[in-house]
Order: sequence, then C-alpha cells, then structure tokens
Amino acid sequence: MAYSKILRRLREEKTNYRKRGTMLLGKHDFITVNISNENTQVQVLKPGMTGDTVIASAHSRYLLEKGWKGSRKSISAAYLTGYLAGKKALGKGAKNAILYTGTRRYTQRMAAALKGAIDAGLTVPADSESFPAEERINGEHLKVKNEISKIKSTIDSEVK
Repeated sequence: MAYSKILRRLREEKTNYRKRGTMLLGKHDFITVNISNENTQVQVLKPGMTGDTVIASAHSRYLLEKGWKGSRKSISAAYLTGYLAGKKALGKGAKNAILYTGTRRYTQRMAAALKGAIDAGLTVPADSESFPAEERINGEHLKVKNEISKIKSTIDSEVK
C-alpha cells in the first residue's frame, strides 16, 4: 500500500479544503472573523487561485482611539469592528460577501461581527435569528458602559 501525504494545513486543522474549494468556485468576496485572547479582527477578502487579496481590514484596537473602554473581544466590540470593516469594504467597491469560518465554529461574537458588516451596507446571506440580541450588541450586559451609537457615528464620518 502506498503512502499518501496529508496536507500540512489539513493536518494542523487550519484549512477545510472542501469548504474553501466551494468558496473559490462561488467567486464571492468573503469575510473572516478572528477573535484572539484580547482582540477582534475582521477582514474582507477577494479569493484567488494564487492567494487571497485583502480588500478591507479592521482591528478592535481602533476602538480605543474612539473612547472604547473595556474588552476588545466582547460582542459589542466585535459588532463595531465588523461595522468598520464593512464601511471600509464599501469604500473599496465591495458589495456582496459571504462568511468564511474555515475550521472554526460559528460563535456569537462572530455573528455580531457579521451583523456589523451587514449594518454597514454589505450584502451577506445570513439568518437574522443567528445574530445576538440587540441588548447584547448595545453592551447592556457589560459592566463598563460604552456609547455604541457615538462610536458608530464617528466611524460613519471618518470612513467613506
């Protein structure tokens, strides 16, 4: 019996090649949401056979400049980071996108970032029942109160 080599990214469980191949055939831009121990990063990418091109990117550290207090990986911070990425992507000409989770599972913070991109104006196929409750997006469950609407309006005025 011959030895068959298992691809490194498949072995490390970093890439789901079946899901990625389907996405490449669809030729849609896609959104990725990465949530680390401290931050949230949302990217809008254009797929390609030679590699993906980043159209727009947003990081939750940007929220600190706008007066954000508290965690940068909360549901509210994920929503605002997704909103910022969506606004930047619209400015670069992206209109439609899909969510690409890769090997990660769909979480509430990922859903909040997706809702932020949709509220920014991107067209993304998603069920509204999968999004977190409006109270959680507005940060009413957090100890540190942030002005979500104020930060959203500064994003609107700065990113065109």
